[in-house]
Amino acid sequence: MMGGNMNKMMKQVQKMQADMAKMQEELANRTVESTAGGGVIKVVANGKQEIVSIAIKPEAVDPDDVEMLQDLILAAVNEALRQSQEMVSKEMGKLTGGLNIPGLF
Repeated sequence: MMGGNMNKMMKQVQKMQADMAKMQEELANRTVESTAGGGVIKVVANGKQEIVSIAIKPEAVDPDDVEMLQDLILAAVNEALRQSQEMVSKEMGKLTGGLNIPGLF
């Protein structure tokens, strides 16, 4: 009797692993977008927490205030990564039933 339950549980774990691998693949192709400075900086990140693109409008570039540009880029990058992590956690949470499995994502 115990073997049947263990078998069933192993199949569930294998299905969850396959579903998670598929979800990770899908998330790698999904993106989030963040802006800073009223839209003069735009950063796009994917579900693998990789920065896909950074767009800087010409009016954001002030040779006398490079520090402001650096701050805007940093803010937009950090927000894009935060949104990406949130997207991944939300989608993976659907698969794990809300279980927080450390090191999974």
